[in-house]
Amino acid sequence: MTGDKQVTTVGQAPTPTSEESRVPAVSTRLVWLLWVGSIGALAAKLWVGGTWDLAGLAVVDGLTLVMWVAVTFFSGIVHSYSRRYLDGTRTIDQFFARVFGFTLVVMVLVAADNFVLFGAAWLLMGLVMADLIGHVRGWPQAQAAAALARRYFLLSSAFLAVALGTLWWSTGTTAVSGLASTVETAPPNAVLVAAGALLLAAMVQSALVPFHTWLLSSMTAPTPASALMHAGFVNAGGILLARFAPVVTVDAGFMLVVVLAGATSALSGKILKTIQPDIKAKLGCSTVGQMGFMIMQAGLGFFGAAVTHLILHGFYKAYQFLAAGSQVAHESPTKAKSTASTGPIGIAVVVGTALAGGLLFATLTGKGTKLDSGLLLTFLVVLTVLHAARAVVSEDSLPATVRYGAVPLVALPAIAVYGVVYRAIEGLLAGTPMAGQSAELTVAHALVAVAFLAVYLAIESGVHEKSHRLYVLLMNAAQPPSQTQLTATEDYNEY
Repeated sequence: MTGDKQVTTVGQAPTPTSEESRVPAVSTRLVWLLWVGSIGALAAKLWVGGTWDLAGLAVVDGLTLVMWVAVTFFSGIVHSYSRRYLDGTRTIDQFFARVFGFTLVVMVLVAADNFVLFGAAWLLMGLVMADLIGHVRGWPQAQAAAALARRYFLLSSAFLAVALGTLWWSTGTTAVSGLASTVETAPPNAVLVAAGALLLAAMVQSALVPFHTWLLSSMTAPTPASALMHAGFVNAGGILLARFAPVVTVDAGFMLVVVLAGATSALSGKILKTIQPDIKAKLGCSTVGQMGFMIMQAGLGFFGAAVTHLILHGFYKAYQFLAAGSQVAHESPTKAKSTASTGPIGIAVVVGTALAGGLLFATLTGKGTKLDSGLLLTFLVVLTVLHAARAVVSEDSLPATVRYGAVPLVALPAIAVYGVVYRAIEGLLAGTPMAGQSAELTVAHALVAVAFLAVYLAIESGVHEKSHRLYVLLMNAAQPPSQTQLTATEDYNEY
C-alpha cells in the first residue's frame, strides 16, 4: 500500500498534516460546563421552587431541568469518548459540531413552550440525527440509512405539525402550558385528532412498531452517535407525550390506544431481539421494546414513571453501545453453551425474588397498591425480575451458591434504586399537568398482562427456535432495507 494516494473513509488513521483541531476539545468542555450549569439550575429549583418562564417562549420546570441534566451528561460522555474514537479522521470537526448542535437543540426542545419553537426544535433535532446516521459520506449504505431516517423524521414532524395546528385552531392558544386550562373546552373530535397525531409523532421518533425500520437501519452510524441516539433521541416520544399530557389524557379510550401501541412494540422488540445474531442489532431491537414500555407507562397515566424509565434506559443503553466492541469474541465457533437445570431450589429463589421485587416496587412507588392500572405495571415488574432471575440461575459457569445468592442481592437493590429515582422525579413533576392520575383498570389491561405472560413463556420455552417457519418470519421482520446494510468487509474496511 506504500505510495497509495487513494482517499479512504475507514481504515488506517491518516497522518496529521496540520495543527490539531480545537473543535473536539472546546465542544467537550462546553458540554460539560452545560452539565454543571444544569445541575446548578436544578439545585436552585429545589431551593427556591417555582417555575421560570421566558415571555411565552420557554418554561423551565422540573421536567426541563431533569432532562437538561440527563441530556448534557449523556452528551458529555459521548463527546469525551468520541475524542479518541474519531481521532485522526478527517471529519472529526463535523461530527463534534453535529453532536454539540444536537445537544443544544434538545435543550431548547425540552424547554420550549411556544408551538412554533417546539415544532422547529423537533424538526431540527431529527435532521441533525439523520446527518449523524449518514456521517460516513463514503458509504452508500450510510447515505441510504440517513435518507430513510430523514423521511421518517419528516413524517414525525408532519404529524406534530397537524397536532399543533389542530390545537391552536381548537383552543386558541399557542403555548404548551396553556393547554391545561383550554383543552377541556375544545371540541372533543379536534382534541382526539390532535392526540392521535401526537401519538403517531411519538411512535415514529421513538421507533415503535411499525416505524422501527429507521432505527434498525441506522447501524452505519458511528458508535458514539448510536449511543446518543439510543440514550437520548428515541426518548423524545416520551417527552412529547409528557409535555402534552393534558391532550393525551383527555379521553380514557385514547389512553387505552396508547397502552396498546406501547405494548405491541414492547412485545415485538423483545421477540425480535431473541433471534438477532448481531450485537448492535440486538441493542436496536431492545430499544424498540424499551421505548414501547415507556409509551405504555404514559398510557397508564404514569408520566413520572415514563420519564424515570427513559433516563435509566439512557444510562444503560449508552453504556451498552459504547462497550459494544468488547462483546465481540475473537475465537472459533463452539457449541452452544449448556444451561444449568433450575431445580426446586432455583425455582424457589427465582419466584421468591420476583414476588419480593414486585412488593418492594409497590411499596416504594405506591403503584399496585390499589385496584387501578398500577397493578399492570407491578405485574410487569414481577415478570421482568422473573426473566432476569431465571437467566442468572441457569448460568452454569457459576457455582450454585453464587447463582442463588446473587439473584436477590442484585435484583432487589436495583428495584430500590429505581423506586428512589422515581420518587425524586415524581416530586420534581409535582404540580404540573403531567403529574396525572393512574387510569382505571379495564379488561384491555388484563389482556395486555396475558399477552406479556404468553410471550414470556414462549421465549422461555424456545418456541421461535423450534419452528423454522416462525424463525424465518421473525428474521425477515427484523431486517432493515438491503441498501442500508454493510454485508461485505471490503465495503467498510479496505485494509
